[in-house]
Amino acid sequence: MSTLFLILRSLFWFLLGFTGVILVSLYIRGAFRAPVKYRVKDGPSPEAPRFSTVLASLSTSLLTSGTITHFWSQPDQIQAARLAAIKTAQRTIHFETFFMTPGRRANDFAAALAERAAAGVKVQLAIDAYGANALPKRYWQRLQAAGVRVVFFNRFDWRAPSNFAGRTHRKLLLIDGHVALIGGAGISDHWDGDDQTPPWLDIEVRLEGEIVPILEGMFIQHWTYSGGEANLRAETFRADPAQGQALILVTPGNNPTYRFSPIRALKENTIVAARKRIWLASPYLIPDRNSRELLIEAKQSGVDVRILTASLKNIDKKYVYYAAYELYGDLLKNGIEIYEYLPNMTHAKMLLIDDQWVNMGSANFDPRSFFHNEELDISTADPMLQQSIERVFENAFAQSQRMSLKDWQHRSWWRHRLFGSLVRFFQWQL
Repeated sequence: MSTLFLILRSLFWFLLGFTGVILVSLYIRGAFRAPVKYRVKDGPSPEAPRFSTVLASLSTSLLTSGTITHFWSQPDQIQAARLAAIKTAQRTIHFETFFMTPGRRANDFAAALAERAAAGVKVQLAIDAYGANALPKRYWQRLQAAGVRVVFFNRFDWRAPSNFAGRTHRKLLLIDGHVALIGGAGISDHWDGDDQTPPWLDIEVRLEGEIVPILEGMFIQHWTYSGGEANLRAETFRADPAQGQALILVTPGNNPTYRFSPIRALKENTIVAARKRIWLASPYLIPDRNSRELLIEAKQSGVDVRILTASLKNIDKKYVYYAAYELYGDLLKNGIEIYEYLPNMTHAKMLLIDDQWVNMGSANFDPRSFFHNEELDISTADPMLQQSIERVFENAFAQSQRMSLKDWQHRSWWRHRLFGSLVRFFQWQL
């Protein structure tokens, strides 16, 4: 028996055994279980007096109030607003984020934080261990040397390797306990585009009022869980009085499971409430069967259903595009309009219902945001935010290409059907 044959046989048995171990592991984790259907019928419309209370209870959201003072839809505006807010800090700066990469944005951010720390401001950062792993250790060492306190959310632990799949995907900046900035943009030069392409599409809001202490508590949860020590001073949770505060739902998306996901419940119950319009934006769009059926039922009842997502040319994770594209057939067949944003990557996460209810934040319409990530969304009927997001949608639709059912029917067998299905399976598990 030749040496080559022995090597090939050993390799075959090794691969077979390895595949068996993977399949058994997935089986134990429940990868092959039937999905839990989450269906609600005859939900209250956004105009109903108790709509916000019903939506909050169904999604375990927190019902509070606040004033939205600013809205931005350009990455340079978002970066400038964050730096300007940091410069005003006199007592505390709390920041939590997922994605950071080396470059000008990260350097400017670090310089602003270091300056405030040197001035005696207490600066605390809760950074996702995976999302910021491109930054070198010296970046964090310089910040810590300047007095900035840094913790990393969910570092890899060999004793529980599967837990590493859970990430904090939130983007939250808190200043002195009375100002909050929430959105979807990371600290990365990717958002700026380049000489050939315009900036990415993303959004951010600035808030004051009763909502800020709520957000402070959410930051402190992740800060302490990641090894930081919390100081629960009374002034940290003081809400500044503000006139004309709007009712706001805060959905943190803590500890989602296959049985219940606060973010999924929020998005799907919001969709059920629509009577006139559902405009949905998500760069990574992998709706499960339940979500697709809800969107189709809305369209069949006369609701204007439009979806804005990333194009293959511009998306930063092309494998996600292939996984998503395979699911668009039923939506297109039922007349739902799907638009691919052409100028560059769209990273905005938005949901506009009828003429008054809006949802925005960090959560995508995909299994990772539904079942794995720690997210942070807000929802409100605030007219300023509703009108601002409506304008963003209108401008984006005008710069997008509408998908056609014919193109979908002629999709690639190996890229969309085979590779996309494989990616989609693992997206649900990891």
